Amino acid sequence: MLFPVRNETKEMNADARNSAGGSFIQLPGGITHYEAGGNESSELVVLAHGFSVPYFIYDPTFEFLSRSGFRVIRYDLFGRGYSDRPQAKYDIDFFVDQLADLLDALRITSPVSLVGLSMGGPIASTFTVRHPERIRSLVLIDPAGAKPIAMSPLLRAAKLPKVAETILRLVGSDFMVKSIADDFFDPALVAHFQERYRVQMQYKGFMRAILATIRNGMLDSFLDVYRQLGAMGGRVLLLWGRNDYTVPFEHSALIRAAIPNVEFHAIEGCGHLPHYEKPELVNPILLEFLRRA
Repeated sequence: MLFPVRNETKEMNADARNSAGGSFIQLPGGITHYEAGGNESSELVVLAHGFSVPYFIYDPTFEFLSRSGFRVIRYDLFGRGYSDRPQAKYDIDFFVDQLADLLDALRITSPVSLVGLSMGGPIASTFTVRHPERIRSLVLIDPAGAKPIAMSPLLRAAKLPKVAETILRLVGSDFMVKSIADDFFDPALVAHFQERYRVQMQYKGFMRAILATIRNGMLDSFLDVYRQLGAMGGRVLLLWGRNDYTVPFEHSALIRAAIPNVEFHAIEGCGHLPHYEKPELVNPILLEFLRRA
């Protein structure tokens, strides 16, 4: 059931999606917004985003890999961007199933290279553990799940029934826009990014999905999944912004211990989004890793 949020005034429907760009596909869980680029006959890289920012978070990566000869697909997780915001349990099974259903619906049967950013890290890692035959290689960028993520007081209140809903009715969800600034080391990038982020917040169901994601454990620990990943011995690349305060850099030590064979690179001078802030550093590392795969 939808609850009123001051910012959410529009319906996510065909009219809303007409100006979105990309493509749409009906999956068992709902309509998913995605974009495919690059050479259709080349090896495929799939980009899974994080907690709340939709697939535009991968603009530099999508464009670079498409130019570099790969086929690339990025998509909006349910509840974000222009994908549906269904009444559902927004837990790890829900998001892993969305990815599996998307690959099935697009008739992708060959192994793919999978990239997971932030909360996309547990999603991509769990998918890899459950479907190893579908994965060629795995890239994790500042992944969540080494330990529970520290949240603001308002987001912590999300776990309390009815409390967050009452707050959102009164004050709206602008605090989500302000919190995006914490993801960046370079403040010059913040304002433009925030304006793009606001677009999805106009559509009903966004904050309900965000609250459901928190309440169903998606910001909790997934260290057991990373240990299973490490035991599998597959090819994993780990990238982390040295100045990340959203998922702190020290969490990288826990991931490296869980995945002993991981290839690790610390990216200097950036925060939670090294691929976005420092593409000139991240892209060559990513390209070399994917070509070896």
